[in-house]
Amino acid sequence: MEKRENMEDFDNIYQRACERKGGEPEVVALLPKVRSARAITNTGDDRYLSEMTRCVFQAGFVWRVVNQKWDDFEDVFFGFPPDKIVLLSPEQLERFGQNKRIIRNMQKIVGVQHNARFVLDVAREHGSFGKFIASWPSEDLIGLFAYLKKHGSRLGGMTGQRVLRNMGKDTFVVTGDVVRALQGAGLDIKDNPSSKRELRLIQDIFNEWHKKSGLAYSHISRICACSI
Repeated sequence: MEKRENMEDFDNIYQRACERKGGEPEVVALLPKVRSARAITNTGDDRYLSEMTRCVFQAGFVWRVVNQKWDDFEDVFFGFPPDKIVLLSPEQLERFGQNKRIIRNMQKIVGVQHNARFVLDVAREHGSFGKFIASWPSEDLIGLFAYLKKHGSRLGGMTGQRVLRNMGKDTFVVTGDVVRALQGAGLDIKDNPSSKRELRLIQDIFNEWHKKSGLAYSHISRICACSI
């Protein structure tokens, strides 16, 4: 672990978040839900593929529009069963790309099939995609981020992180506000941290704050964002 000197105590960040949001109850109300390992394990592979798809289509686009069309996405992709998505022919995918009920981004549509194959590969090895996610230690979230980026389609950066958060995995998300909070606390990272060294620093400080505060990684992350 790289030595960090003069880092601000997390209690100060927490108090600043409470002041900015109007009090502790207001901050608590904003904290994301963290699901149990059992709940994450028992979530179907189709739901993971669905959330991957939603987050991929939201990236660089208006989230509200994607959410408004989501029932149509679920219908067009017949509920996102990975074993059926991988069998789609190029002609079928092309027709999806012409369907006005969904967002017609062909590269992202093709990526759905790539991620279906990814989900199936992981499920074959670990029993289910949810079991794989649940068993990954929060002390090495950056390793999970890297795995999603390497093996999935368009799951790098905050997209993969958001998938995990939305599915209830206890994870931090490296948003701009979180980065600014960490910089303000004394962490030596750039505005868009992407190097292994910077990500290791972020993981280490979250591990430290988690150990000292007893708070979930997701909650520490949101509190940091609220402090800015």
